[in-house]
Amino acid sequence: MITLILGKKGSGKTKRLIDMCNAATAETKGNVVFIEKDSNLTYDISHKARLAVADEYGIQGFDSFYGFIAGMCAGNYDITDIFVDSTLKIGGKDMEKLAVFIEKLGVLSGKSETNVVLSVSADKSEIPARIAEFAVEI
Repeated sequence: MITLILGKKGSGKTKRLIDMCNAATAETKGNVVFIEKDSNLTYDISHKARLAVADEYGIQGFDSFYGFIAGMCAGNYDITDIFVDSTLKIGGKDMEKLAVFIEKLGVLSGKSETNVVLSVSADKSEIPARIAEFAVEI
């Protein structure tokens, strides 16, 4: 299942994502992954979650970002939840490429039975209509 948390900068997307991640680590019997652009949230995320810093892996663009997430799922069948902060900073600002990325993640999420929650700094009106069904605005 894919969920997009939408809102402009300063709207509380990251706080909500952190809360969701920490709740998931308390409830799941599997593994939780939190992906962020840089290492700002090291002390906010539960020590039970795997924190991955995108900059440390040289992720540039949505194609490499998808490959990174797919590789995680392929290497660890126990991942139940993946949380991504600052999706546009990691993948890029192109909304059409974001839509393709989300569609591919939807397929991966279904096959791997992994919940994926992404924060996106945009309003619902700014994203392509075909991915609006995944959106929750703050």
